[in-house]
Amino acid sequence: MSQGLRVSEIFYSLQGESRTVGIPTVFVRLTGCPLRCSYCDTQYAFSGGETLSLDSILQRVESFAPSHVTVTGGEPLAQKGCIALLERLLARGWDVSLETSGAIDISAVPAGVSRVLDIKTPGSGEESKNLWQNISQLNAHDQIKFVICNRQDYDWAKQKLVEMDLIGRCELLFSPEAQAQNPTELAEWILADHLPVRFQVQLHKLLWGNQRAR
Repeated sequence: MSQGLRVSEIFYSLQGESRTVGIPTVFVRLTGCPLRCSYCDTQYAFSGGETLSLDSILQRVESFAPSHVTVTGGEPLAQKGCIALLERLLARGWDVSLETSGAIDISAVPAGVSRVLDIKTPGSGEESKNLWQNISQLNAHDQIKFVICNRQDYDWAKQKLVEMDLIGRCELLFSPEAQAQNPTELAEWILADHLPVRFQVQLHKLLWGNQRAR
């Protein structure tokens, strides 16, 4: 019998963030998360959803005829069956990415998956949950994201780039927190400091606001 996963939703949309921003993507959002970030916009994924077999998930994903698939949450790695799902998605030949909070060990994630690891800034309220040993697992195929809530977060993130030797390890993403940080201000800070990062805003929110995907 196939191992089941608790799934909040499976939907087809444009990737709103990361290096594949703008590319049509199937999203598999798994239920559950051990973190409670101040800016979380997917609180509905903390609970609920439906339990689906891996075969059922793959059938739904395949119905959209995707080239790119993103497994997200919640925190997808909170469910042990997530690794098996990632392996099955890769086996179909799709470009697969995983959006993870960085609070759970990523060492078992298949090498072919692009891991988008969110380092929690002080403004998130969950800085203490960062599992710093994850950094040593990352390579050029992966990405690190900082959600910036204010100038303190920006200065903290800038310091971490040096402290954790992140520059050159993988792609670095700085995102303004939608409610707290002016995006133009963040862009100007990045330019003034010549930071080797990619500035990004959430494309899906510009297009559809906070409407939940269906």
